[in-house]
Amino acid sequence: MYNIKTFNAIAPQGLAEFSDDYLINESADPDAYLIRSVDLHEHVFPENLKAIARCGAGFNNIPLDKALENGTVAFNTPGGNANAVKELIIANMIICNRNIIDAANWAAKAASGADITLRTEKEKTAFNGVELMGKRLTVIGLGHVGSLVANAGLDLGMRVTGYDPYLSADAAWHISDKVKRARTLEDAIAKADFVTVHVPKNEETIGLINADVIQAMKPKAVLLNFSRLGIVDNAAAVQFLQKGTLRKYITDFSSDELIGQDNVILMPHIGGSTVEAEINCARIAAQEVQTFLETGNIENSVNMPNIISPFQSQYRFTLIHKNVPNMLGQISTIIAGEGVNIENLANRAKDGFAYTMVDANDMSQDQQYYLLDKLKQIPTVTRVRLIKAS
Repeated sequence: MYNIKTFNAIAPQGLAEFSDDYLINESADPDAYLIRSVDLHEHVFPENLKAIARCGAGFNNIPLDKALENGTVAFNTPGGNANAVKELIIANMIICNRNIIDAANWAAKAASGADITLRTEKEKTAFNGVELMGKRLTVIGLGHVGSLVANAGLDLGMRVTGYDPYLSADAAWHISDKVKRARTLEDAIAKADFVTVHVPKNEETIGLINADVIQAMKPKAVLLNFSRLGIVDNAAAVQFLQKGTLRKYITDFSSDELIGQDNVILMPHIGGSTVEAEINCARIAAQEVQTFLETGNIENSVNMPNIISPFQSQYRFTLIHKNVPNMLGQISTIIAGEGVNIENLANRAKDGFAYTMVDANDMSQDQQYYLLDKLKQIPTVTRVRLIKAS
């Protein structure tokens, strides 16, 4: 029996994914957390906590190193809210080009009376817009969200350019061959009417869209950032908006520089705030946790390597340990020393940590207890589990 603790409101459709072998919010010593926005940086992790699944793509609210030191694998749910974000990007491009907000605000404030219909008909020309068809869209980052935005742009008749130096082979399958691939960021933005950013936040992407990049953009271009705060230099964006060289900046990441600025469309962080996205993310998170707890396999981890190996033996040892020399030798020697034959061994490393799965058959209960204890005594090991095949 496994225990799951939830933080925030997790969609019940996601929790329904758990089998009868799981208890939800019935233990103070859970095996896994399902979270959304709760900040865990000051949180004390229970020793028993094996997994944290974030129902969403972002994971800045999880202290990844701290989790690793506790032997806790952290997951996110990439792609679960991708369609919701895509729709918001498309909506904002239409809102921007058709002056929808200004027109609606004017109509709401227009004086009432018998001539209101005539007035609105006469003055509507002040809100004339332009269509998206034929305009140039550049998508920076072609992952789950970016690929959907690029394809949707094509569907609207836009000319789409994509830029992603780290594009995976799997992601490439989801992008239309009609999307032009740019070799450099400079080439990607040079002629774009719209530039939208969909990259993860890390050391390489902080400040990716800086003053030099914005200056190199086509005059009167529109910039959208629904990725993460800090990827666009907001102060630089304001500078070029005030010069009139950047037409609009649209984002759901607020900062002091943007408040009250003309030609900034600012909204709460609602990219993934749809009923469908919350359900999708909760379902994915529940599936990730179950797979990990029941088989040891890891998919969509943000602090450990992804590793999937068929579980075809009676038993599986899983170890989270420092990525140092001779770990596999130590693990294999201990297990073989008890006369247990290793049926399969899988290992992956990520930065300073590694994950090892060892499959075996025909172990007595005494051997199981002994090996668990001996493997836990390896100084660089932070967690050992023994999983029995169902």
